[in-house]
Amino acid sequence: MKHTIEAVCTGTARPFNGAETSAIAKRERDGDVQILRDGLAPDEQADRRHHGGPEMAVHLYPLDHHDFWRDRLGDIDLLDQPGAFGSNLGVRGVNETQVHIGDRFRVGGAVLEVNQPRKPCWKIEHRFATVCESEGMVATIVKTGRSGWYFRVLEIGDVAAGDSFERIETGHEAWSVARVFEALMAGKAERSELEELSQLELLAPELRQKAAEKL
Repeated sequence: MKHTIEAVCTGTARPFNGAETSAIAKRERDGDVQILRDGLAPDEQADRRHHGGPEMAVHLYPLDHHDFWRDRLGDIDLLDQPGAFGSNLGVRGVNETQVHIGDRFRVGGAVLEVNQPRKPCWKIEHRFATVCESEGMVATIVKTGRSGWYFRVLEIGDVAAGDSFERIETGHEAWSVARVFEALMAGKAERSELEELSQLELLAPELRQKAAEKL
């Protein structure tokens, strides 16, 4: 699996909802951007309890999903932005059914490892509410599994638009991002799946713990 990175996006924490701030609005960067252990530099997360850190270092929300949302929300300018959903990387031709927990990708000069789906939150709907009727977006993500995913960083390096996005190693083939999302975020896991997820070595520790607690 080899694709081209169409955009590299970072953000800064800005006023978002009253006194609350958010860095969900990621903007395209020109030239090389460093990928460090905690993510792109510079790239901020306003809520460090739920976002950022080594287990949520880099986020990818597939650009093909923007077409899905355009059919539902209308042809709004916000969907022309690769970082509209908080994604750090703009990539087409890859989705949650094709990517597995533990897959390793060479991203420019860095190596990243897929470790968890993204859990959708109210900030997605709030961001789009300024330009369209956004109620129900989170529910639609849960229903369709269009979640995007996070990477941890195995090797730091630089990345720029135009670089390759290439899978160099396949992880847990039985556990696509889509299947993990359906099991843990959509709450459809069988007991045997929860047992397996609780021991899935390359899954983010927080989700392994979540699976164990559900048992």
